[in-house]
Amino acid sequence: KWEGEGTTENLESIVIGRCYDYIRVVNPAVGEKNCTEIWEAFKNAFINKDPCSILPKDYELFINLSLHAMPPNKSLFWENNQLLVNSLADRGRRYMSIGDTLFGFIADFLNWCGQANSTGLDYESCPTTVECENNAVESFWRMASI
Repeated sequence: KWEGEGTTENLESIVIGRCYDYIRVVNPAVGEKNCTEIWEAFKNAFINKDPCSILPKDYELFINLSLHAMPPNKSLFWENNQLLVNSLADRGRRYMSIGDTLFGFIADFLNWCGQANSTGLDYESCPTTVECENNAVESFWRMASI
């Protein structure tokens, strides 16, 4: 149906696992977060909706639940050069990229989308940005970048 890859297998387990990895190991300074609630907010942003009608604001609750303080003077902005930025940021030691925040850490290198009128994920294919700009992944990263 769509040209893009389908949803990453075991997405729920990966999202919840990455959340706990982040708050327990990677950056425990962020404090306690409810990783199950974070997963539900993430999923509800795109589930049961037309995969080409997902807006950045749909992720607002997810972002708010996973938000945490950023160290001053460490923010690093980038576009389409993830590996270089990750190297430069040194996992938050020198700079903090989106991928070093909880919400970015959770979503990095994953793919996901739902289906209209279905509570399931689409594991077969998801729309690319060429097919529609308001797809689940593109809208997520636009919201995360604000």
